[in-house]
Amino acid sequence: MACLERASPALKRILLKLYRENKSIEIDHHLYEFGSVEYHIQSSTSDAHYTYLSVSTPLLSQGVILPNGISHYTKQMVKGICPDVVEIMEPAKEGYQITLRLDLSKIPNGKDSIKVIADISAVQAVILSSQLKEMLMNVSSQDTFQGMYKTIKLVYHPREPFFIVRQPQKILAVFPIRFKDKTDVIIATAFFQELMDVGSSEKWAKAPPCCWSPIPPPELRGEPFEDLSTNGGFVSFDISSRHVKGKRLDKTVWSLLNFYAYVKYHVKSTRSFIQRRMRNRLQRLVEVLHKRSTQEEEKEEEEEGNHKVQGTVSVCILSQTHNK
Repeated sequence: MACLERASPALKRILLKLYRENKSIEIDHHLYEFGSVEYHIQSSTSDAHYTYLSVSTPLLSQGVILPNGISHYTKQMVKGICPDVVEIMEPAKEGYQITLRLDLSKIPNGKDSIKVIADISAVQAVILSSQLKEMLMNVSSQDTFQGMYKTIKLVYHPREPFFIVRQPQKILAVFPIRFKDKTDVIIATAFFQELMDVGSSEKWAKAPPCCWSPIPPPELRGEPFEDLSTNGGFVSFDISSRHVKGKRLDKTVWSLLNFYAYVKYHVKSTRSFIQRRMRNRLQRLVEVLHKRSTQEEEKEEEEEGNHKVQGTVSVCILSQTHNK
């Protein structure tokens, strides 16, 4: 699933090409990817040591826009991709959230070079993941109200908000599900019910428990009506402390950010599979009908031929009788 890959395949190819050239080349290229993401790669022979990468991406927001678009924490996470290679330029190029100056000559040789370039190509994923991590870390006891923790509405795509509720023993992630096509709603509902059944099995006991409901959970009471108006119900995940420890935190955050994309991918793939099965079944039915029609035509031709033979024999017999 390309939309779930951390590293941008197109950006990775361009950076690999620049790295393997071992010399500066003139390049001024724009890349546009799913989710209104734009990359601007610049390299010039007049500045032989550096390649400039500017990134524009929709930011995960709570309705509050930071003055510089990206927080200090997020910038530190981006710089941490490879400190020897990556340097953040201030200010960023106009129209972009962040501009990086890359010294590709400092990338180590061998297999490590592929990993470093893949990490740099995943800069957009780092920005989004860092934003969600920071928001979760900033939820404190001051966000409680009468024993209930404040609900955080997060927006990545304008029509696909989701909610995070941090509670004493867990973090609740809630996704309102909307589809334009009724067929997609049916497929998605069946998928969510299966997801609950599989998640409750012993094999997946360590995965975050999943719950689907046609009505919003109690934790979303008081949220705007337009955010709770759905035709596909609500999917909730209970994320405990073990799901956000160490390396699991990054995996959990990335899974949350891409849940909508994963659901759309599953629905689209399922619909394509059903349509393909229907076409194949229809084709087999047509072949059967065509074969039957051909057999009937052959049978009719055979019977017609027999009648002609019988008629000819009868005429010959009558002629012989008359001559006698």
